[in-house]
Amino acid sequence: MAIEVLVPSIIKIGGGAISEASSVLKRLGAKHPLIVTDAFLVRVGLAESLCQQLEKAGIACGVYSETVPDPTTTAIAAGLRAFVQGEHDALVSLGGGSPIDSAKAIGMLSSNGGHARDYKVPNGIPKKGPPHLAIPTTAGTGSEVSRFTVITDSETGEKMLIAGASLVPNAAIVDFELTMSMPARLTADTGTDSLTHAIEAYVSRKANAFADPFAMAAMKTIWAELPTAFRDPGNRRARESMMLAATQAGMAFSNASVALVHGMSRPLGAHFHVSHGLSNAMLLPAVTAFSVKAGEGRYAECARTIGVADSSDPDSKAAKKLVDALFERNQELEVPSPKSLGISEERYFSLIPIMARQALDSGSPQNNPRVPTSDEIAEIYRHIWA
Repeated sequence: MAIEVLVPSIIKIGGGAISEASSVLKRLGAKHPLIVTDAFLVRVGLAESLCQQLEKAGIACGVYSETVPDPTTTAIAAGLRAFVQGEHDALVSLGGGSPIDSAKAIGMLSSNGGHARDYKVPNGIPKKGPPHLAIPTTAGTGSEVSRFTVITDSETGEKMLIAGASLVPNAAIVDFELTMSMPARLTADTGTDSLTHAIEAYVSRKANAFADPFAMAAMKTIWAELPTAFRDPGNRRARESMMLAATQAGMAFSNASVALVHGMSRPLGAHFHVSHGLSNAMLLPAVTAFSVKAGEGRYAECARTIGVADSSDPDSKAAKKLVDALFERNQELEVPSPKSLGISEERYFSLIPIMARQALDSGSPQNNPRVPTSDEIAEIYRHIWA
């Protein structure tokens, strides 16, 4: 069966690559872009520095900095107004997954109209949006190369998965130097998000020969370098390796898919405001333990690739070593449980049936090696509580 491969037409990778933003925008034909970013990057001067670079090159720009973690339809509507009222012709997303996902949604709605909920999976996106240059400042989401965006419906609280070829940014600048100031918790969570992308893309029912090498390269690098980046944030080698691996993992899952971890992660984030990377980290070991019997061969290859098993281990043993290693890695990275994070036990358990239904409705669990029932998803939510 044929697969459709989608990647940005321009990808600039390396330290200092952000200095080429103006030349990339000129190649895209952009004359008046809107920079979509967040208040922190405005406060530290990175957004202003980018604006100055563009204006020096003769490219006028505006800035929308009111993006929020787990982008909401309310914040997207405000960004859309800024885009339309400013008569902008392109988008530059600067930040983590939230600004990049926000820019994707703003571009989609500027060309197609309606509401974000009109385009949630399995609905399509009829028209492509304006040119989009994505500049990630975290090593995690892979959104700079993916065909997905996740938007929270402000009215219902639902985290909506939206997918389409037109959401792949036209260009990406992957500059590891932008990640050097990431704090330890964010480093761990975004790094585990990337690891989840790689593993899920490799074991997914939609895994394929194009995505597999990106997934394997990413998981090998992330497993080796994440502890160093977590403990020694100034380590340039580790930061550069993690940034490249995050993009590779993004290319893997964008051209294969994510699975049960992501399906369960979205409701957890929506209801309890847990960051996407952290909710993935909470779920990855338990979901892998649930899924492993249905895809031992693939999970075993993951274990061998990251070095926790070797060729002498039969698949069953190698897959078990992967599960054990994932639980141990969570301890090493000090990943909290929902309970230790301070989430209300009563509210958590009362929402499990709703979260299970929302996870299934997202479509991602259907890509899992072992497709779960709603009751099985509920049991995993109960299992990770403490």
